[in-house]
Amino acid sequence: MSGVELKRIVRLLNTTLDGTKPVIVALTGVRGISHTLALTILRKAGIHPNRLLGELSDEEYAKIEDIVNNPHKYGIPWWLMNRQKDYRNNESRILIGDDVNWYMTQDINLMKKIGSWKGIRHELGLKVRGQRTKTTGRVGKTVGYQRKK
Repeated sequence: MSGVELKRIVRLLNTTLDGTKPVIVALTGVRGISHTLALTILRKAGIHPNRLLGELSDEEYAKIEDIVNNPHKYGIPWWLMNRQKDYRNNESRILIGDDVNWYMTQDINLMKKIGSWKGIRHELGLKVRGQRTKTTGRVGKTVGYQRKK
């Protein structure tokens, strides 16, 4: 640490993060940011991934937030974003925090409303993505089977 005081708690992207962790690890603590996305953000910002989050300056925090809020400006590819080709405006975005849950709930409600197969499975509380249901995903006391006597 070159004369910079270590902040133990950092508020970044509307999330409270541990300042004693490396930046790459701390950024994955934000809901919606994966390890690969965090590494790409840090490369675009010019920050070494193994620096501690509490060592960064306010300008570097602002740079990280700007990259997350405006990913197209920094050349982050669409396939790295967690909201790809949104059906409302056909844009790709990085959703963080509570926005991830809100958009997921809205998408599920739309599937239920239009009566798609996935929407029906969501309504019934069943597996949606084609998994087996005979023996897994049981709720309650039903375990195993009994043979006829």
